Parts: sequence; C-alpha cells; structure tokens
Amino acid sequence: MSVAIGLCTIELFIADSQSLKDKRQVLLSLKDRLRQKFNLSVAEIEDQDLWQKAVLALACVANDGRHVNQVLDQALNLIRSHSVVEIVQSRIELL
Repeated sequence: MSVAIGLCTIELFIADSQSLKDKRQVLLSLKDRLRQKFNLSVAEIEDQDLWQKAVLALACVANDGRHVNQVLDQALNLIRSHSVVEIVQSRIELL
C-alpha cells in the first residue's frame, strides 16, 4: 500500500483588505471553495494579525503522487482565478 501526501504552502496578498474582518471574509470564502471542490485540508498558518497578507497550507492525501500533484496544481489555479487575492509565492511538496 502506498500513500502520497502533498503539502502546498501559499503566500497571498489581499490588496483590498482594510481590516482583519475583510481578510477573514476573503479567506473563509476561498478556504470553503477549496474544501468543497478538491476535498483539501486548508489552514491559515502565518501572519494572522496582518490585514493584507496571508499564508495558507493545503494538504492532500491519495494513493498516487501524480494525482496529489494534479489536485494541488488545480487548487493553485483556482486561487489564481480569484480576483481578490494575488499569489506572492507558492510551493508544493510531496511527502
């Protein structure tokens, strides 16, 4: 039995955010979409106290590393298409 675990770390810039409430609203919507569409675990892992910056971690588990990589790539594409956030940097690791 083989298990592939993928971890994607994404640093986001939210230009229009003027408060932590604005940031939470944007991130909640984005995290819900990622969970629904890709069945990922999603968490904000850094910079919780900054208004315009967020770091998210996405985790995916499957029996095939190619599938994990494909799901995380599609998740990144969904985030890129979200007009309110900008990806500053991202990194995908297979564990």
